[in-house]
Amino acid sequence: DTLWDLAVAEVEKRENGEGDGEGAEVSEKSVLFMGSKNGVMTNTMRSCAFSEHSLEEIPKPTLALEYTFGRRARRHNTPKDIAHFWELGGGTSLQELIRVPITSNNIRAFAIVLVLDLSKPDELWTTMESLLHVTRSHVNKILTKLGKTNPGVATEIKQRMWNNLQKDHPDYELVDPFPLPLVIIGSKYDIFHEFDSEMRKIISKTLRFVSHYYGASLVFTSKSEAVLLKARILINNLAFGVDKSKSVSLDHSRPLFIPAGLDSLHQIGPPPASDSDIGKLHANTPLELWKKVFEKTFPPKSSCDLQYTKDPAQDLQYAEYEVDVMRAQKNE
Repeated sequence: DTLWDLAVAEVEKRENGEGDGEGAEVSEKSVLFMGSKNGVMTNTMRSCAFSEHSLEEIPKPTLALEYTFGRRARRHNTPKDIAHFWELGGGTSLQELIRVPITSNNIRAFAIVLVLDLSKPDELWTTMESLLHVTRSHVNKILTKLGKTNPGVATEIKQRMWNNLQKDHPDYELVDPFPLPLVIIGSKYDIFHEFDSEMRKIISKTLRFVSHYYGASLVFTSKSEAVLLKARILINNLAFGVDKSKSVSLDHSRPLFIPAGLDSLHQIGPPPASDSDIGKLHANTPLELWKKVFEKTFPPKSSCDLQYTKDPAQDLQYAEYEVDVMRAQKNE
């Protein structure tokens, strides 16, 4: 056999899943978890990404930017695909660290999971808007550079933004997909479920609109294993390419589960406010209108209140004798 014959045979063997798996291409994807502070995200990430995580364990809040990874075999006796999991701590206070994990080298296989605390609606919009704005800005800078050095990749990423929405979808011209695959998780549904029904409806409809507008999937989570399973499906899709569920739950009295592209502005309806109230609000875009309606019901906390104020240097879990002695000398 010639070298070309051997090469063709090798490719056919890989495509047919034959052989011992050696030489099979290993997939590497990256997922960045970010969102509400105080450990909400940590628990959500561990329980969704790793099924063996104990939900009773109280996680320590992520300090800055933490990393872990997971592996999964596509089939028996093949190399395991790798997923890199990054977690940004501190709510919105350390958002500039977003540029560390997202680079031009991995942007083609990068995804975002935004975790929002449903029990604190007064922090919800500010957290979401701030983190998504910084992330989008950073990604756009990378795409601009790639457009000059590797235009093919930049074009591929921009086209992929629209993959979740069919061209015949009635909202195709009305949305603005996020440049990276995005999943929005509403955590602490257990507490949220005790809210007044009208409050739940406003929060749910608003998150449905935002998710649909950005071409994102939306899922609410609680400590229930059945509810967590749906979030885990979406995250496994981002991390390992596992097929995502086509089921949908739009009922505001139950945990929402809406994979990207399966909602519509018609089903979501108008912002939850009277026509006269909407007429008094000056908004240039639909997103801005929804923001003003939402913040009329849930006045936002100031950005200062969302900052991570605890000094990690005083936390005993990070004690390091030599460093602490030098620091004490410096302070003195």
